[in-house]
Parts: sequence; C-alpha cells; structure tokens
Amino acid sequence: MVGEFIIADFHPVDTLILIAERFGGLLSEGWVLKTLAFAIMVGSVMALIERSGGVDGLVHELSVKRSWVNSKRGALMPSFIAGIIVFIESSITSLVAGAIGRPFCDRYGISRAKLAFVCDSTSAPVCSLIPLNGWGALLLGLIGGQITAGLIGGESATWLIESIAFNFYAFMALIITFIAVWFELDIGPMRHAIVVPPAIECEDDRGHFGLFLWPMVWMISGVILFMFITGDGNIFKGSGSTSIFYTLIITLILMFGYYRFKNALEIDAFLSASLQGAKSMAPIAAILLFAFAIGGVSSDMEVGKYLASFIGDYLPSSYLAGAIFILAAIIAFATGTSWGTFSIMLPIAVPLAVGLDAPIALCMGAVISGGVFGDHCSPISDTTIISAMASGCEVGEHTRTQLPYALIAAGVSFVLFIVFGIVLS
Repeated sequence: MVGEFIIADFHPVDTLILIAERFGGLLSEGWVLKTLAFAIMVGSVMALIERSGGVDGLVHELSVKRSWVNSKRGALMPSFIAGIIVFIESSITSLVAGAIGRPFCDRYGISRAKLAFVCDSTSAPVCSLIPLNGWGALLLGLIGGQITAGLIGGESATWLIESIAFNFYAFMALIITFIAVWFELDIGPMRHAIVVPPAIECEDDRGHFGLFLWPMVWMISGVILFMFITGDGNIFKGSGSTSIFYTLIITLILMFGYYRFKNALEIDAFLSASLQGAKSMAPIAAILLFAFAIGGVSSDMEVGKYLASFIGDYLPSSYLAGAIFILAAIIAFATGTSWGTFSIMLPIAVPLAVGLDAPIALCMGAVISGGVFGDHCSPISDTTIISAMASGCEVGEHTRTQLPYALIAAGVSFVLFIVFGIVLS
C-alpha cells in the first residue's frame, strides 16, 4: 500500500485504484492463478499422504525395516539428498524434500524450521548450479542478449558454465547446510525453534510405504514430462508453473484411484482429507499473492535500477564482483525474485565488467550468487514461502531461523569474490 501510495504521487483515491488494478492484473495472469492453485493442491496431497498412512509407512520403511534413518543426523539427510537430486524446478524440490523430512523430524525431535532451512538451502542453490531447467534457459537467454549486443563473444553455454564455477554462494550454502545437518548445529534463533511432538506410532503401518512413494514419483516425473511438453520438446523452455499445476491435478487423480485400489481411504475420507488440506494452505496462497504484488510494486518503482545507480561510473575492477554480489543480493531481497534480479543485473554487470576490464565470468557468477542469496533470505520469495509450507513451518520463523546460516555463506562468498577479483584482475 505504501508503494502504491508513492507511485500514485500520494493521492489516496488513485492509490486505491492502483491497488485494485494490481490485484486484478495478478488474478488475470495464468501463471499466478496456477501458482496459487498449486499451493492449495499441495495441501491436499500432503493431507492425503498423512491420512492414508503413507507417512507412517515411510518412517517404518526407512527407520525400522531398513534402519537407514535412526538418528537426528540421519533424519535430515534424506531431505538434503532429495534437494540435490530433484533439481528440475525449485518449488518441486522444496515440496519433495519437505514431504520426506517431516515425519523424521517429528520422530527425532527436530524443529520444522530446521527442515525448512534444508529445503530452502537445496532448492534455488542446486537449481542454479545444475541449470538443466528454467533457470538455465533464463540465464542462457540473458547471456545471449549480451553476445548479440556485441559486448562479449563466444557461446552462451560456455559463459554459463564458466559463471557457474563462480557461483560461490550456492556452493557455500550447500556446504554449510551439510555441516549443519551432519554436526547437528543449531545457531541463533534456530536453537529456540518450535519442535512438533512425535505422533504415536502404529505397528500396523509397515505396508503403507507405497502410499507415500508413488505420489512422489508421480509428481517428479510429471513435472519433467510437462516441462518437456510445455517447452515444445525443449525442457529448458518449459513453464514451471504450468507443469506443476497439471502435475498436481494428475497426481490427485492417480492418488484417488490408487488409494481406493489399496483400500487406504474411503471416498468420503479422501474428499474430507483433500478439503482439509486445501483449507490449511489458504493462508499460504494469500501470502504468495501479496508477495507477487510487492514484487510488482518494486518493479514499477524501478528499485533495481535505482540501487544499480549507486555503483557509479567507476569502481576498481578488482572489487567490482564483490559490489555486484552485494547489490544483486539487496535487489533480490527487496523484490523476492532471483530471476528478476538476473534480468536487471546481468545487462548492467556485463558492460561494467567489459568497461572496467574486470573478469566477466566472475561478475556473472556474482549476479547469480547475489540473486540466489537475496531470494533465499527474502520473506516474500516464493521459494521461502513454499519451503516453509512444505515443512509445516511458519514463514516468519523460517525466515528468522535460516538467516544466520545464509549470512555466514554470504560472508564467505563475498570474501571469495574480492579475493578472486584481485587475483584474476
């Protein structure tokens, strides 16, 4: 509201009109509606898996039958591994990692906030390091624009691979997350995070592992299939929001048939669980809608360009990458979007690097790292909100508790950008 008030030149009536137009415009966008529907349907899927006994089956399969998870350290490792393996789309990464980790965290007395931290720290960082997804498509397109403009030569893919090598924040985030999981490190607000009491276990649940496994398989394979379809055969160009939307619809249909076949849920129980799960996610959908609105206001106010102007006409080339990293992080935090930050900062960073004779790939890596860091920490980022949602954690608690870990990774990354800037310059 404050942003719209500024855009409307402080006219109250015009401000109300702009707010109405903002939300009207958002609700007319297909990707927004699909994302909101995705948030609602995720609640249904999670509720059905829990109500059917799939969660208990997962715990029994990995903790008792196979003895793979038998400690606090092991409770978070499946989520960490899933976050690395499922790199096709950051939202589905958080969803799968959260679904796998929730029962183990509750069983071993680990806070949902710690799980949300693991989900968030392996979604965007991994997607930016393994760009066989929409992230790669966007970055290739932006780099290609700089080649077309004649600022740099060579191939987009080559520049992207070189810049990924300098994506220090993504590497640091994964390393620090692994250390926090392996050594059970809780720092700052994480030490006071809420722990959900473990549910009473039933010895009768050992046959329900498939009720958890198959919905996960359908979701992962469905996203890959629809990314391929929506991209006309090119998975890099596929639509993430469309793919997840249709995948969840098909997953719910398949779950209905499979759960009835397995006699896991009666029709009434299935519908009741679906509605309860959807209802529980309504506040999350509202938070997403407001987050999109704030991002739109920031874009209209040209926050990114304003912040970029502080770089000025001259900066020592050895410090340029560090400055770009900080600036990209601020923009991503303020707008809640790493992709928007890439779109703003790459066309600024490349000409600056060329003009100052700074390492171009290092500056590209600084843009990517800063965008991922700011997006990772921002309370209005969709990955932050979805990670909290998937873990069953409050968005505010998740943002507070993961910030110290992210700041440590960012601090180390900033030092590396300065060091490599000095060495390579």
